[in-house]
Amino acid sequence: MSTELEEYYQELFQDVLGTADARGLLLEDAFFEIFCDSLIAAGELGTADRASYQRTGRTGRAGIRVDGYGGDPLTADGTLSLITMDLNQAEELKALTNSDLAPIFNRLTNFVQNALDPDFRKNMEESSPGFQLADLISERWPTIAKVRMFLISNRRLSARVDGRPADELLGVPVTYSVWDLERLFLYTVGHGQEDIEVDLSEFGGPIPVLPSSSNSSGYEAYLAVIPGTQLASIYERWGARLLEQNVRVFLQARSNVNKGIRNTLQNEPDMFLAYNNGIAATAESVETTKTPRGLAVTKLKNLQIVNGGQTTASVYAESRRKGGDLSHVFVQMKLSIVAPSLAVEMVPKISQFANSQNTVNAADFFANHPFHVRMEGFSRRILAPSPEGTFRQSKWFYERARGQYHDAMAYLTEAQKKKFQQDYPKSQLFSKTDLAKFLNPWRGEPHIVSRGAQKNFAEFAKAIGTDWEQSEASFNEAYFRRAIAKAIIFRETEKLVSEQSWYEGGYRANIVAYAIAKLASDVREMKLSVDFESVWRSQGISSRLRKALTIAAEASNAVIINTSGNITEWAKQQACWHRVEQLTINGPEDWRSELITLAQLAEQSRDARQDQKLLNGIAAQTAVVDAGADLWREVREWGVTKELLTPTETSILDVAAAMPNQIPTERQCARILETLTRLREEGCQIGPEIL
Repeated sequence: MSTELEEYYQELFQDVLGTADARGLLLEDAFFEIFCDSLIAAGELGTADRASYQRTGRTGRAGIRVDGYGGDPLTADGTLSLITMDLNQAEELKALTNSDLAPIFNRLTNFVQNALDPDFRKNMEESSPGFQLADLISERWPTIAKVRMFLISNRRLSARVDGRPADELLGVPVTYSVWDLERLFLYTVGHGQEDIEVDLSEFGGPIPVLPSSSNSSGYEAYLAVIPGTQLASIYERWGARLLEQNVRVFLQARSNVNKGIRNTLQNEPDMFLAYNNGIAATAESVETTKTPRGLAVTKLKNLQIVNGGQTTASVYAESRRKGGDLSHVFVQMKLSIVAPSLAVEMVPKISQFANSQNTVNAADFFANHPFHVRMEGFSRRILAPSPEGTFRQSKWFYERARGQYHDAMAYLTEAQKKKFQQDYPKSQLFSKTDLAKFLNPWRGEPHIVSRGAQKNFAEFAKAIGTDWEQSEASFNEAYFRRAIAKAIIFRETEKLVSEQSWYEGGYRANIVAYAIAKLASDVREMKLSVDFESVWRSQGISSRLRKALTIAAEASNAVIINTSGNITEWAKQQACWHRVEQLTINGPEDWRSELITLAQLAEQSRDARQDQKLLNGIAAQTAVVDAGADLWREVREWGVTKELLTPTETSILDVAAAMPNQIPTERQCARILETLTRLREEGCQIGPEIL
């Protein structure tokens, strides 16, 4: 691994350099953003807000440093998550030793202690992110139940470091977590993370279970009743990492503590088992033992809660509440054991079907949603126009699933890698959460964007799911081009904000989202639209658009920093957006001249929808014909046997089964694929998943 890790060290550093240069970021800001994206995706953090403060130690005084935090503790069950970073700029990979860790974490501890000192805060600039964080800590300290300290580093943690034991800070429990280069490599390139090994002897003892399924298909199941105290203890140890990622994203858009669940926990704990649906969980494997009362599970590997996230979070919240008592609370659990080889395919399905009792958009189970599959297809096929002064065309790489960009180059020669990177420049790589960040300001949701990647993505997922159901043909090549244009506008706005004399550092992500949302709102008021096709063709923005964004950014900044509370948290509130939206600002001269009418925009969209419908029909017919008559004959027989087909569906399948003597039309082929989808929901397993 050492050679791979050294190569990854160079790749990561070049990625940080490239991101900083392309987006006008400081090197440490780019490092923080890139690294924390993985912590958020892994469930270690719900969000990561940049808040930097440093003071080197002087004679008799210890150094102080903080680089960011994981959101308001008020919305995180009283947990304060603090982040500090260690960016190594040496040419070669360095080790991170015990002697390095102590002063790094001590500086972070010193920040917390000083944040509680009014004299320390008085000497800080009130609009600075450091003061804002210190003030938030001071205000929330009486309610903080736990402090988590994270170190992110591009050094490799020495094998001699066993860890840093938990301790206390002013009576509050503190835990420490180190994400070094190797841990990041395993997560981003290895597509994994440390196993969740639950030894139940550490959490109240074995759980009695009733085996309910056992066969050779790689799946077995158990039914159990788990004490609330035990569930809360397990969740306290692993937190959101226990929630299967689709569920974690789904919960971002909802309160962590459901009121009905909370009321039962507090007022009728004895009836919790009767009133609550319980949880559905998966694990890769379990260890069991026989007891006088029957079979019991003693250990679980890679436990994931795929349904019941709100139940779990609510039970944990009750355990943290002063006076909370879980001694009479029990939770029913269905535990599915899924072999690792089947986990990628089966766990998302268990998650989706387990959550079908709730109103959950299909977009909440997102990587395989057809919206993303289609966007991925566009990104691999559509060439972006060459920027002015160049001749080479390139493509924007949409990473539907984590690690796709790296995987695409994994087995290429150096020459092939160079060609790939020319075709898909790293600066034109974007992920699902990036797409949500680019598009949501145009929907009038800069405050949602400010809440962080996961919460913003959750809102985006819901909106896309609804829009897709209404008109999937609207998600066509024109939609893709407009999305890329919005990505270009977002990234150009990032750079221009950094260049402004009024910009004092901090809150850039908020300012950018608000500036774009304000411009979009004002343009809508004029009943006009930005000409996204023009932005796409030039792969850049005009001087007038740049000026309009600069004016909107300065006005937005004035509102964002004008609060008596925490600036970062203020920017996450709808009230902040309403205040910016109501501002009257004047755009640059001749600004209207480069906007297009809504009629022109509608015409572009109408033509694109018609083209997409044509493509959908061709694709459906191709899929049905390629599958062959024998497959459709089997599908028809299965549907008839189960009495699940309408007469129309039966007759259309008869046509497909008669190929090549008869060829179903494009409309019939679309209906055939819809029928197959419905039959699969009823248990039909005929045909490949790609149909």
